[in-house]
Amino acid sequence: MKVTREVKTAILVIASILLFIWGYTFLKGKDLLNDYKNFYVNYDNVEGLGVSAPVTINGLVVGRVVSITLQNSGNLVVELQVKTEFPISKSSVVNIYEPGLIGGKQIQIVPNLADTNLAESGDTLQGGVKPGLTSLVGDRLTPLQEKVEKMVVSADLLLTNINTVFDDKTKQNIRSSVDNLNATLAEFRTASANLNSIIAVNNTKINNSMTNIEKASANFAVVSDTIAKANIGKTIRSLEQALAKVDNLMTEIESGNGTLGKLAKDDALYNNLAKSSRELELLLQDVRLNPTRYINISVFGKKNKPYTAPKVTNDTTNNSE
Repeated sequence: MKVTREVKTAILVIASILLFIWGYTFLKGKDLLNDYKNFYVNYDNVEGLGVSAPVTINGLVVGRVVSITLQNSGNLVVELQVKTEFPISKSSVVNIYEPGLIGGKQIQIVPNLADTNLAESGDTLQGGVKPGLTSLVGDRLTPLQEKVEKMVVSADLLLTNINTVFDDKTKQNIRSSVDNLNATLAEFRTASANLNSIIAVNNTKINNSMTNIEKASANFAVVSDTIAKANIGKTIRSLEQALAKVDNLMTEIESGNGTLGKLAKDDALYNNLAKSSRELELLLQDVRLNPTRYINISVFGKKNKPYTAPKVTNDTTNNSE
């Protein structure tokens, strides 16, 4: 059977048309020769997601974004073309995420392994957005930026207040204070130089003084060692015992016990002593005035004068009282 030129031309045209259709669909992200599953996801904002963006499961690329359609309601419908034997349930979440700073947005399917109700081609899955590194950095930098702005405002206010406080008079006073401080430091340097000169001149005397101090310290160490070896504890205990006895004696005297206590507390004993002292004084006065009454020496047999009681003088009376 001979194939005519017209049949060959028709076959070539049909093959060209089919190849063009396959290439066009392939460039759009569809492969007519492979078995894919198509899923749809609704988003309020795709955040820069583009067509042909990879679709991954746990980091593994399993498909791509086929199309992104803007609805009349303002929502965006993203069509996914996935080729995998991995079970994807209807409750799986499809997140838009940013894998890095350089790469664009991608689709991440987070499967729910606990759900056995598998999604079929054409089903609509739940969408979500996972913050990327840029978003996280922006979220962290926003509070920092606010703090920096507040700090700049506070610094500006502080500088304004400082400029207000440091007027011309205050600045002049500060300059004068600095000048006085420089003069004081210059005097201090002069005094330090003089002190160094004095120390250099009297270096020998200072060394002798330090030697004497060392000898005194050694002597003090010997004395302190002697004191440490002395039985100070025994002496202190003896002193405490003596003080205890004195305290007991004073207690006895205060309570009126014993001779000293009775002498200090008993009025009768005091009165008797006073009375005896007065009578002794009168006796001594009478002996002085009339010695012959007590010592009888008669050469010629002369009789003694009769006894006359002595007169009590004021001094005696006062003493007796």
